[in-house]
Amino acid sequence: MGRLWRVFRWIIQLGELTLSHPGSVHNGTMPGQSFEDANAFHRMMRRFASTPVGAALLRPTAHHLDRLITRVSGGRSSFAGLATGIPVVMLTTTGAKSGEPRTVAVYGIPHPDGLALIASNFGGAKHPSWYHNLKAHPEATVTIGRDTWHATARLATPGERDEIWAKGLELYPGWRKYEVRAGKRHIEAFVLERE
Repeated sequence: MGRLWRVFRWIIQLGELTLSHPGSVHNGTMPGQSFEDANAFHRMMRRFASTPVGAALLRPTAHHLDRLITRVSGGRSSFAGLATGIPVVMLTTTGAKSGEPRTVAVYGIPHPDGLALIASNFGGAKHPSWYHNLKAHPEATVTIGRDTWHATARLATPGERDEIWAKGLELYPGWRKYEVRAGKRHIEAFVLERE
């Protein structure tokens, strides 16, 4: 147990450093960080996450780590944000089937109307659960650092999706690999319009 606690303490300390880094989410802003501007560790993690092995490992585990680190850090950090340096937001949706609140860490892309999300699901054959939740119940809550706001989600138009995709690839080129692995599934993008 002591070793596990030391790891969590190290993660939180790393989170404190990440919060002062230009690619972090802080005070409700999302400056973003291009792949080229990311440090060596963040570039390595972005590359790993885009591999079949990385995706297979992270798809079932990352959301658990995100919740834990977000809780331990008081909402200041998440596993995905610490590992990649990409702006991460906590998205709370209403379950499509359950009607219960569901919170997940997702990469956020700044958009003139609020925020954009890419429903990549690590290149899986199916859309992520939050995609179905937003389709069924477009009302959502977004938390960026300690700033929380309400949004209404809508699928991006084809033109918007292309712009969001291009911006997203600047942050995380691995989405190209996800698109190939997704096969017949078209990876959609959502716009979360801030209320």
